[in-house]
Amino acid sequence: MAKSLVQENFGKTAQGYLTSKPHAQGKSLERLVALTAPQPGWRMLDVATGAGHVAYAFAPHVARVWATDITEEMLDLVRAEVAKRQLSNVRTAYAKAEALPFEDASFDLVTCRIAPHHFDSIAKFLDEVRRVLSPGGTFALVDNVVPAGSVGDYVNAFERFRDPSHLRAWPMAEWRAALAAHGLALLQEEQLSKTMEFASWAARHDATMQALLRAMLIQAAPDVKAVLVPEETAGQFTFRLSEGIFIARRK
Repeated sequence: MAKSLVQENFGKTAQGYLTSKPHAQGKSLERLVALTAPQPGWRMLDVATGAGHVAYAFAPHVARVWATDITEEMLDLVRAEVAKRQLSNVRTAYAKAEALPFEDASFDLVTCRIAPHHFDSIAKFLDEVRRVLSPGGTFALVDNVVPAGSVGDYVNAFERFRDPSHLRAWPMAEWRAALAAHGLALLQEEQLSKTMEFASWAARHDATMQALLRAMLIQAAPDVKAVLVPEETAGQFTFRLSEGIFIARRK
């Protein structure tokens, strides 16, 4: 079976996500643990686990973690890391976010971090989250967010130019409405900024593509620059992206 664009992209770059600063050390990772207050008896599912950072963070606090992904290279990486870290309560499974292979009301906590902007259908994903959550169970979501309107459109185009598997990051308000529409009662939300090192972010591309991406930052309109904040300091070129954190409960 032919691989999807997401599988091709993340399969090639799997190892890099294990050490990627925004994924391995981002502020939203520790906030997820703090905001959800995981309990020792909880059964947890981490959807689109990637390099497994959310699973590793929660494993010491819960009874069982299922880490799922559609990229076999990512799952192989997670299995190796789980063995290395001796996390005996973590299991992995191939699973598409829109079709989770678990029974209804199987989990006390479902997490998903920095992934939905790649999903084919966020609506179907949210329906699956609600289905596999126990009544009153917690959903903890982190994803890149953008301003509404043309500035957000530009940020999405910029991201998609670098990574064609990036479909669309949503504004905070759109997530808020979607959670409510899919039976998930919002308990708390936060928005965090993260500084991106351009060199590592664009490293997968050749010099020509890197120059084009850099130009999209430097030559952007003032309202876009106010959001992306491109800066060169001590020879290091950086810009900013934003993440939304949403903690919700199954109604």
